[in-house]
Amino acid sequence: MPIYNKLVRDRIPEIIERTGKKYETKILDQSEFIKELKKKSFEELEEYINAKNHEEALEELADLLEIIHTLAETHDASIEKVEELRKHKAEKRGGFKEKIFLNEVEE
Repeated sequence: MPIYNKLVRDRIPEIIERTGKKYETKILDQSEFIKELKKKSFEELEEYINAKNHEEALEELADLLEIIHTLAETHDASIEKVEELRKHKAEKRGGFKEKIFLNEVEE
């Protein structure tokens, strides 16, 4: 039996069960959950980086966004709060629309 040892979406056990396969899961405590969400965010970011086309990239961005929503909840915040903070930072420091690449700053 392959060993995965990773956080999966809530319906994955149900999907596996429909195939008739056996599986083993456990429920994480809050600190384990946050740790695994952070690991999962790197996994999904790597999949985004390795996406071969726009469609794959958007699928991976959706996965990243799901993780961001869940991480916000683990910090007792809504995605709207995260969006509010994002907008505030964009107003103060700008976004990335101008594609500015900083080469160096004189000391």
